[in-house]
Amino acid sequence: MKKIQAIRGMNDILPNETPVWQYLESTVQRVVQAYAYQEIRFPVLEQTQLFKRSIGEVTDIVEKEMYSFDDRNGENLSLRPEGTACCVRAADEHGLLYNQQQRLWYKGPMFRYERPQKGRYRQFHQIGVEAFGMTGPDIDVELILLTARLWQELGLQPHVRLELNNIGTAADRRQFGEALMTFLQKHEDELDADSKRRLQSNPLRILDSKVPSTQALLVDAPVLSDFVSADTVEHFEQLTQMLRDANIDFIVNPKLVRGLDYYNNMVFEWITDALGAQGTVCAGGRYDGLVEQLGGRATPGVGFAMGVERLVLMLEELNTVPTTVKQQVDVFVAIGSGLTGQAMALAESIRTAMPALRIQCHCGGGKLSNQLKRAFNSGASIALVLESELGSAAGAINDIKIRHLGEDARNETVSINELVSKLQALFPNA
Repeated sequence: MKKIQAIRGMNDILPNETPVWQYLESTVQRVVQAYAYQEIRFPVLEQTQLFKRSIGEVTDIVEKEMYSFDDRNGENLSLRPEGTACCVRAADEHGLLYNQQQRLWYKGPMFRYERPQKGRYRQFHQIGVEAFGMTGPDIDVELILLTARLWQELGLQPHVRLELNNIGTAADRRQFGEALMTFLQKHEDELDADSKRRLQSNPLRILDSKVPSTQALLVDAPVLSDFVSADTVEHFEQLTQMLRDANIDFIVNPKLVRGLDYYNNMVFEWITDALGAQGTVCAGGRYDGLVEQLGGRATPGVGFAMGVERLVLMLEELNTVPTTVKQQVDVFVAIGSGLTGQAMALAESIRTAMPALRIQCHCGGGKLSNQLKRAFNSGASIALVLESELGSAAGAINDIKIRHLGEDARNETVSINELVSKLQALFPNA
């Protein structure tokens, strides 16, 4: 019988891989909580119309990449391709937005049908941060400072750069889009096939083209900065000054437009070259019209999302993960014949006294020599060895042998009453 395998582009994350994921997620959680952001969780399945109205019907995501289907009631549903629209829907539905300020974050899987490649899968994971109810550039700066602190915490700061742009209002972009289309129509024969398709539906996306001949053509094209309104220019100038005050380096990239229709005013990306080809690891911007666009009352918003798979790749490629992260066992308990019950009771008492200590008790019996081989393979720092000869005449264990498993390979024996204090000295952070 043929084995059933995972769907292409939807990957298992195995036990030897999850420690890095947990390290990244716990670091993010610590940083966002330091800025007083609260976690929100929402379903992976939403009405398809949510994404058509927010992302835009003529975007690649909606046209080609969404997993959509009709359920048994004939309602068209989609697996979420991104989180911002879901967050807005959930927050508005439960009355969290109008005339309020909210700072929210979320994490979880997203789904897009595209060609799987390293760091980019059909089921991928994002961490997103959204802030509502604040119109000024200060909240934009706060989000950028939050991401900069995260890179610092993860040891990635030297390997990322910040790019910004002011993309103006929706009306500004419509005027720019018309001018850009007029220019590109004169050179349609010189465009690549993908850009020709986008010319009628979403000409601004042509600015994202990676085709050298198209990029060369765009050198003489109209530029967005000539069309943005004075209000957005002032907002952007205040934002960039605050970033300078905070010593955050950035590059203003006039070609940065983002691929989602709901953005306005400020957009940004953190970009790395550490994964070979240039890649975006975190991106976002303002979306002041999105809540109203989805049927809510007008509420300003700004946010970003980061790809977990790409960040995990960076952490591993750059070797910035602390060595202790992948070590999943601190103490291995090896058990002599007839002492299993006492050993497990002892392990429970240690867990009570030292909740952060990772203890693995041997199960399944067998010789002590084989158990110690398992202890070495587990990555534990020490093994606690319970042997009947260390017990009393009544069979109770009085003394424990401590076997050091690192370079300092030595044995010592301590009384059971002194064991916890000994472990506390060996593992002061547990």
